[in-house]
Amino acid sequence: MAVKNSIADMHAEIIGWRRHLHENPELMFAVHETASFVVERLKEIGVDEITPGIGKTGVVAVIKGRQDSAGRVIGLRADMDALPIYEATGLDYRSKIDGKMHACGHDGHTAMLLGAAKYLSETRNFDGTAVLIFQPAEEGGGGGKEMCDDGMMDRWGIQEVYGLHNTPGIPVGQFAIRSGAILASADEFVITVTGVGGHAAAPHEAVDTTFVAAQIVVSLQSVVARNVNPLHRVVVTVGTFETDSQASNIIAQRVIMKGTVRALDSENRTLVKSRIRTISEDTASAFGATASMEWRNGYPPTINHEIETGYAADAARTVAGDINESVDPIMPAEDFAYMLEERPGAYIFLGNGDSAQCHHPAYDFNDEAIPAGSSWFAELIERRMALGERDLKEQN
Repeated sequence: MAVKNSIADMHAEIIGWRRHLHENPELMFAVHETASFVVERLKEIGVDEITPGIGKTGVVAVIKGRQDSAGRVIGLRADMDALPIYEATGLDYRSKIDGKMHACGHDGHTAMLLGAAKYLSETRNFDGTAVLIFQPAEEGGGGGKEMCDDGMMDRWGIQEVYGLHNTPGIPVGQFAIRSGAILASADEFVITVTGVGGHAAAPHEAVDTTFVAAQIVVSLQSVVARNVNPLHRVVVTVGTFETDSQASNIIAQRVIMKGTVRALDSENRTLVKSRIRTISEDTASAFGATASMEWRNGYPPTINHEIETGYAADAARTVAGDINESVDPIMPAEDFAYMLEERPGAYIFLGNGDSAQCHHPAYDFNDEAIPAGSSWFAELIERRMALGERDLKEQN
């Protein structure tokens, strides 16, 4: 890999940052110690501006280039939060907090962006301003939206924004990307089926909600199979099924089901929402029960902008050589989507090698990916805000 030499030289230091974060995981917006750690490192690094408390507990830092002839501003984002999972790695630097762990590699993302910050602060070989975004609450809290709602993009004049995520199964330090949808939306639904409870020995005197709800679960599979274009990707999952009785000889009065819908475009999000409501209500009615649906909008699809995807790919190619520019989209969701709705940009996958999958208790971020990730962040800044040839000669 053509990683930047000075970033390679600081590899051990960045690993130390990463493992400290891994030992001290925090959840959602309660990333107070993590944010403080980031602020302290940024002060030591010597960035030009540090602003905590954006999007509740996010941190924004500014690094100014050697010059600013065109007023260009590029944002780089890393997420900071961990997951409510009991770690099962057995590592020397495993989580010190039972029930919390960095099971998605956000410790690595934060450390890599800090590494890029140190490089950019020392070299400043760019023409413009780099804005570093350290975000809380990616894991379900919508911290990316909170930072945008706090006016981050306008306040710092961000014109483009880029992010990355480590990906098990891709060779360490390699990159994969695609233009368009790269990650899915993630909406949730709650279906409540109400009937008439009764004794299991007299089903004719009741309206069996367990039976009705089971019909709804089966019928919902027709949404993807028969309503969605077979060339599109949509997932409908009923994850929980709970009756209001735990007795084996009782017909429940009420059943509550919870599930998730994932899609790569807004049209299918709307279609599926409508079909789930119709199927639930009409199926329940056919059996003498009623059904109501509560819909909770989650993260939108993460959609890479075409031109900026090319910029991200060019930087990755410089760092890693050949890259995959047509990776298949995957169906998890990512709240970087909100930033891409406000500004053009792109999201790229960075190989984590043959590790456990993200959100698994045996997962660990691969420290060998750090030089590539930090170099990619830095390369984006230097390529998108390149100094002129004369400026480069003068600095040399």
